[in-house]
Amino acid sequence: MSDATGSDEVDEFVEQITETYVTALDQSIDAQSEFVEAWTEAVEQSVSGPQAEEGYEGSLRAYDAWMDAAETSFDRMGDAVEGDEVAPGELRDVWLRAANDAFKETMSTTAFAAATGQSVGDALDLREGAEEASEETLHALGFASVGDVRDVGERLVETERRLHAVEQKLDRVLDAVDE
Repeated sequence: MSDATGSDEVDEFVEQITETYVTALDQSIDAQSEFVEAWTEAVEQSVSGPQAEEGYEGSLRAYDAWMDAAETSFDRMGDAVEGDEVAPGELRDVWLRAANDAFKETMSTTAFAAATGQSVGDALDLREGAEEASEETLHALGFASVGDVRDVGERLVETERRLHAVEQKLDRVLDAVDE
């Protein structure tokens, strides 16, 4: 009787592991699909022509890397269910390599570079607009802005430079008068 109970417990344990694995696999595939959709949308908004085509190809190669990992992981889980020893770290490593390969496939494209450049440009434009709005607000409230302080500093340095030049000329004139 205890053998039947032990067998039932093992079956239940294997069923739980299988359910957990299938759920994780589904989530991974969903995440990869969302990534491909987001990447495709980003490429469409940022680039066109050959760069866009290269971007699509990069996302397909990334998707293939994830699908290969899913297949390898599924095979290794099958091996584990059949009694082979499969270390959890091995499955983790499969997914880490897949993530690394997928990102490499995506980030090595000119489309990624163009999209990144566009994002950086947009961020710099946004920052410039925020700085202008901040300066206008400070002026409206009667406060000095960073730009104002910087201008005063530059004027002070220029004034000190001119004063030093005048002092040198005056010293030469005084020296000439003394001789």
